[in-house]
Amino acid sequence: MAPNIGPRGAPVREPVNVRAIAIQAGAVTAALCAVGLVVLTTLGNLTARGIPIGFDFLSGRAGFTISESLISYSPNDSNLWAILAGVGNTVAASLLVIVISTVTGTLLGIARLSTNPLVSALARVWVETARNTPLLLLLLFIYTIWWSLPADSANQLVPGVYASMRGLAVPWFDAAWSPGTAVLLVALVIALLAVAATAATIVGRRTGRRPPYLRLAAGGAAIIVMLAFLATGGTLDRPRQVGTSLQGGATLTPETATLLLGLVFYTTGFIAEIVRSGINAVPRGQWEAARALGLSSGKILRLIILPQMMRVIVPPMTSQYINVVKNSTLALAIGYSDLMVVMGTVINKTSRAVEGTAIIIAAYLLINLTLSAMMNLYNRRVMIRER
Repeated sequence: MAPNIGPRGAPVREPVNVRAIAIQAGAVTAALCAVGLVVLTTLGNLTARGIPIGFDFLSGRAGFTISESLISYSPNDSNLWAILAGVGNTVAASLLVIVISTVTGTLLGIARLSTNPLVSALARVWVETARNTPLLLLLLFIYTIWWSLPADSANQLVPGVYASMRGLAVPWFDAAWSPGTAVLLVALVIALLAVAATAATIVGRRTGRRPPYLRLAAGGAAIIVMLAFLATGGTLDRPRQVGTSLQGGATLTPETATLLLGLVFYTTGFIAEIVRSGINAVPRGQWEAARALGLSSGKILRLIILPQMMRVIVPPMTSQYINVVKNSTLALAIGYSDLMVVMGTVINKTSRAVEGTAIIIAAYLLINLTLSAMMNLYNRRVMIRER
């Protein structure tokens, strides 16, 4: 908003609204007092009942097992390390669901607008089923499917992918990298992308046109990682059935596979509708002008429609990504060892319900605020800047 200009060309300052500032200060003070009253009352009641208060239990021995963990964990580790293992499982599952659902939801949203009636109808069935089915019911339904599979053999769904009562076996990369090599590659990729993004921004400001340095750097980074993978003897390890067991590849337990399949199917339906509404928000004149220039439908979507669509769908997509993190708490119903399951075990073992609940709230708040901040940065980048 342009500032008010006085008769001599100097900007005129708006008068300070003392009443508005006083109301806001009073509201903040009342909220802080209410929170303080709740905290003091809770502490007083716990002290009166002889219930210990504090976070000293975090250093105690965990003493329980976690069925699957991305980080190394054993029952002899501390409660804090067990909680971190649960946080790692929650973040890993949420990020994987977000990436897969974004890709499949975009394709499904485009399919909803297809002129082919069969493609459009099938996409609509997926969307309506996902949006009108409770997620908990969907997870329980998928989880029961695993128990109908044979326990002494595996069904090959597609070449290299097997499903059995023990879980889902998929191909996986077998890289003989040391931890130092992996860290060096990650640092190199991040530095390459950062330099490319900075260079593209500088050139864009000078010339008015942002060059595709970031895409070129991403392709170069992928080539570097692939060459390093091949140079160190890395291979694609495919699962194979040997007798009654599966060897090779990566095996997802029924709990992990259920959570990923259920959340992806559910979230894809919502993202598809967000993408469809974003495409419809672009004026039809953009399509007509692009067709008049002789562009194909694929190029129109990729070069004209999708970039403009991003300015519309980023805010609702942010909310949907946050919902993925919150919906992952339903893993409690199927036994996946996420933060909620681990914290429930820690609370039952230590009887520190208040502190445990505070840790749960703080952890999910930190994850969601970080995710929201990253999406807001991207939103500011793609938004239209008014002069």
